[in-house]
Amino acid sequence: MLKKGVIFVESKKNMKVLITGAAGFIGSHTAERFKDLGFEVLGLDNYSPYYDVSLKELNAKTLLEKNIKILKLDLRTDDLAKNLPSDIDYIVHFSGHPGISAASSFEDYLTNNFIATQQLLNWIESLDNRPYFINIATSSIYGLEATLSEDEAPLPASWYGVTKLAAEQLVLAYTRRNLLKGTSLRLYSVYGPRERPDKMYTRLIDCGLNNKEFPLYEGSKQHLRSFTYVQDIIDGIVSVIGKENECNGEIINLGIDKENTTAEGIEAVEKVLGLKIKMNHISARPGDQSRTLANIDKARRLLNYNPQTTLLEGVKAQVKWFKESF
Repeated sequence: MLKKGVIFVESKKNMKVLITGAAGFIGSHTAERFKDLGFEVLGLDNYSPYYDVSLKELNAKTLLEKNIKILKLDLRTDDLAKNLPSDIDYIVHFSGHPGISAASSFEDYLTNNFIATQQLLNWIESLDNRPYFINIATSSIYGLEATLSEDEAPLPASWYGVTKLAAEQLVLAYTRRNLLKGTSLRLYSVYGPRERPDKMYTRLIDCGLNNKEFPLYEGSKQHLRSFTYVQDIIDGIVSVIGKENECNGEIINLGIDKENTTAEGIEAVEKVLGLKIKMNHISARPGDQSRTLANIDKARRLLNYNPQTTLLEGVKAQVKWFKESF
């Protein structure tokens, strides 16, 4: 059964949460969920041109209609003390340079993922009352095969994974020094409505509906993924609320503990669309993961986390969104 993202969380009315990267895919959904839970929600985003800015502006417009404002700020360069309120209770930190792209430089990943996080933490350190910090990390930290538990050594193989690991360790260093309380959540292969246009399912749907060729990386049909529906991910994020002490200083995997091949993902989209998608076979991407399988034993124990959405249910929801939006 496709969940609508309903989960029991202690009421936090009059509490304020800041969502960085709020105009993005998962960030925008997270902002909506916190609003539904009774929080006062403030977003920020630098509207990076990594992909079409008009899509982020569309997300921002949707949030504004729900009384969620997004400030246009760049964590790397803007004066946060001047632009942000000091009475924040929680921060959910999505901002960063995503994915694996040959068009992106190491500096893109370093400044957006690490330096931006450092600047945000510097601002938090200046506050008298420091917010609880939920860092959003990635399974790419684990490396080419992301099947490990949180206490096993990561082996990142991409600039994205390396810089996200560095940012995560920076956040955890602050918790070890008791400069703030927080946790880091490593997300697995998230898909669903508002997914970025460069990501697999949005691109598959676009190619199928608009008679385009889907760029299929060499060997990728056999890749295994814990394809996790976005609302299942947000269930895990908001479950930290009320369990702050138990989660403080912890790394927690969030994803579905099932895996599908890329080929099965393609078949799911074709089944929902009722057509075959043309393929354009291209060279493999350096640093691309061959397997991700979320080990969520810790999330089940600490957060009572239990993702349920099947791949076909999630794809149906994403196709519906795409048809209504484009």
